[in-house]
Amino acid sequence: MRTALVLLFILALAAIPGALLPQRSLNESNVNEYIATNGRIAEIYDQLMLFDVFESPWFAAIYVLLMISLVGCIIPRSIDHWRAFRTPPTRAPKYLHRLPLNTSGVVDKPFDEVQAASRRNLRKWRVNEYDAADDRAGAFSLSAERGFSRELANLIFHIAIVALLITMAAGRMVYYEGQRIVVTNSQAPMAVPVEQSTEFCNTSTSNFDSFRAGPLFDGTGLTPFCFITHNFHADYLPNGQAEMFTSDISYAVGEDILSDPETWEDYQLQVNHPLRVAGDRVYLQGHGFAPQFTVTFPNGEERTQMMQWEPTDPTFFLSSGAIRFDPPAGMYPDLYERRQNQIALQGLFAPTAQWDGENNELLTSAFPEMRDPAVAIDIYRGDAGLDTGRAQSIWELDSSLVHTGQLQRVERVNLEQGESVTLDDGTEITFDGAAEFANFQISRDPFQIWVLVSAVIMLGSLVGSLMIRRRRIWIRLRPADDGKSTHVEMGGLARTDRAGWGAEFDEIARDILELEDPDEVEEDSLVDEDIIHHQSKG
Repeated sequence: MRTALVLLFILALAAIPGALLPQRSLNESNVNEYIATNGRIAEIYDQLMLFDVFESPWFAAIYVLLMISLVGCIIPRSIDHWRAFRTPPTRAPKYLHRLPLNTSGVVDKPFDEVQAASRRNLRKWRVNEYDAADDRAGAFSLSAERGFSRELANLIFHIAIVALLITMAAGRMVYYEGQRIVVTNSQAPMAVPVEQSTEFCNTSTSNFDSFRAGPLFDGTGLTPFCFITHNFHADYLPNGQAEMFTSDISYAVGEDILSDPETWEDYQLQVNHPLRVAGDRVYLQGHGFAPQFTVTFPNGEERTQMMQWEPTDPTFFLSSGAIRFDPPAGMYPDLYERRQNQIALQGLFAPTAQWDGENNELLTSAFPEMRDPAVAIDIYRGDAGLDTGRAQSIWELDSSLVHTGQLQRVERVNLEQGESVTLDDGTEITFDGAAEFANFQISRDPFQIWVLVSAVIMLGSLVGSLMIRRRRIWIRLRPADDGKSTHVEMGGLARTDRAGWGAEFDEIARDILELEDPDEVEEDSLVDEDIIHHQSKG
């Protein structure tokens, strides 16, 4: 048990870096930013896997050792508890008056009646009887014990801890969790609205924007279901604080996916009110905005795109992002020349624009709801890296392309909805407006219910181990010489704490010795005094 306590303390210490430092499993971009900001010390942290604490081998080794230690505690203690449970209560000590709780007296009843009364008071106890030949004082005695389930609750508590560790570890081996951003097309009208898919199907890992799973999940065991997002609505307090996010969806499971979407089941998805379907859970995690731009090239051809931007201000949703356009193929037959004339935009979006600064050109957001959208963007021309085959962030342009001059800034401009800017070569860029997107998380952990069961059992057994008291009581009876009365000796001993044990012992002693309750005697005396007082006044 000492080893288990030491390992538990070490486990708590090992979890501290996971709480203080950003973790890759939660937000890899925060980890990369921390490493870039803190230099060498952050690199040392990374080598020690302090950014992957709960996935690190050394953290796993600690809780595996803890589990082994707990099992090493549980097995011998369970054997000892079983042996103790089968052992009858021990014989009464010879001198009961030396125990912390003791009393004695003579009852004006025959031995058999007092013996029956003693058994009746101990009917909920584990009792063993000893005749005069076996008793240490040479008289008939009763030995009783109660609270034996305290140790049982203690053992169940430790077993539940092991079960909790096992079910959590098993869950992390087979779980999966994915993120999907869906543009809801529910905001202000745009000049040329772009049709966005509002349907998601949990049929392939490629359908997710980001996906992670346990080492035993191969990606083929997804629960087949689809849902369609009809809208997204956010309720705000007057100060801009979000009160509730709501999205109305329709969903179907299994073969019902092939049916008419009009027949799918409806559900109102809210924060902390996930959709539970076939063992999976669909959470509404958050939202943001997806600005839409239209680029009209000098030959008259247009390209329109909508792209979600990252909220950098979680209160008023000032968002940052980037968007890239490839010119029409007919404008530049030469592939190299076409690549040098790609258009890239990067900047800020405000759902409710507020202009600050000396010339009122600094864009901020005054409210998180889209009331007066505007953007502040840098416009680049050159190689935006669209056909390099390398993955790029949707939130920002590749800084190396800017630093090497492959992308050159040609304009910096602020645009409100519907406004345009014309570049030096005649290219026109129009800010059409924005739509709101919702972020959905799809999770599955088949062991989650067993984690809950283990936790509930652990808490329940902990309460039992703290509240149940282990105590013993002995009663020794000797018949008087006249045979009409019985001499009674009693003693009590608390095996753990004595809280409340004295009152219980006194109650049993009063019943066997046929003594009056002192509280009732006090009340009777107060009543008598009150009667005398009234009579004297009369």
